[in-house]
Amino acid sequence: MDYKGIEATLAKALGGQKRPVAVKFLDAEPTGIEKFAGTEPSGCSFWRLAAAGKIFYTVPQDHYNCPIGSYTHGISLPPERAKELEKTLGLMAQIGYVKMEEVPDIPRLEKQPRAIVYAPLAETPLEPDVVIFTGSASQTMLLHEAAMRAGCVAALPILGRPTCMALPAAMAHGSVVSSGCIGNRVYTGLDEGQMYAVIPAKDLARVADELETVVSANAQLAQYHQQRKASLASA
Repeated sequence: MDYKGIEATLAKALGGQKRPVAVKFLDAEPTGIEKFAGTEPSGCSFWRLAAAGKIFYTVPQDHYNCPIGSYTHGISLPPERAKELEKTLGLMAQIGYVKMEEVPDIPRLEKQPRAIVYAPLAETPLEPDVVIFTGSASQTMLLHEAAMRAGCVAALPILGRPTCMALPAAMAHGSVVSSGCIGNRVYTGLDEGQMYAVIPAKDLARVADELETVVSANAQLAQYHQQRKASLASA
């Protein structure tokens, strides 16, 4: 698949946005790709690095600082850190952020990956599993409508916290939209007016093909509604 061409098509149609991030879950560590060195506070922090142009892969240990992200990615914490998930969920429940009965319904990967590759879409070294798009509400609307035309939208509502559950949700059900969560916004620097669309890579070419039609239709409808507003609004 021409991922470089697809990223260019999306950038032209949607305008300025953060670079889309390609994510691949692997059963073994890859060769020829730089291994991540250092520490990050969350799994979604790796999205920020890839959107900035870095190509690398992580191993499960790189995700241990994020018990919630480890949970959604099917990563088992080592015994000495296993209680961190319970502690974090307990805090979230105590302050009213989440209800414990919601936890079993959070989408997660079925098995633990041995490695996860992150890259800007145009430069992905492997065919990704999912692609993460960051944009304004209007940009996400256009992308979601293109996914609707392509027939690959998940029968799910807009997803919220935790943001990272959008990846396994998209892999299992189809394209999803996520409003993000406060942790993700802190760790990635997500702007107040931005949100996410996560699309399975296998559907990406069809979504890109439909995007020009969607953008053109919205431009025409904007003029139509502006004229109606001017002629019919009395207040």
